[in-house]
Amino acid sequence: MKLTSKGRYAVTAMIDIALNQDKGAITLSLISERQGISLSYLEQLFAKLKKADLVTSARGPGGGYRLSRIPGDISISEIIRAVDESVDARKCGGKANCHGGDECLSHELWSELSTTIDSFLKSITLQSVMDKKQSNVKEIAFG
Repeated sequence: MKLTSKGRYAVTAMIDIALNQDKGAITLSLISERQGISLSYLEQLFAKLKKADLVTSARGPGGGYRLSRIPGDISISEIIRAVDESVDARKCGGKANCHGGDECLSHELWSELSTTIDSFLKSITLQSVMDKKQSNVKEIAFG
């Protein structure tokens, strides 16, 4: 099980939009600059995020991306799945053929872990991440 840069970057970019879209649509070049993510990589990710209906886009002056729904309605799990990432801890991907075509001895353990991870990521929304981020900033500012 490994969450690759694809999933991490997609989540980071979506948080960036959620935190900044009140100023208008967010361009990928802005996200690239602020988050240190390659512009061409962001273009690939946002094609998938748009296809999954997590963002909307507008072209031309003042164009860019916005969330397609409020941050409280977009889970981290949705974002990760939209970019074809998996957090499945099973070697077999759930096919139960991990031990020479049969289910391995620890299959149920990894299945439960995968379910727990997915439930955890489904329970976290962009809004909850934003709230935590803003709470941490206030704690630093006001000690």
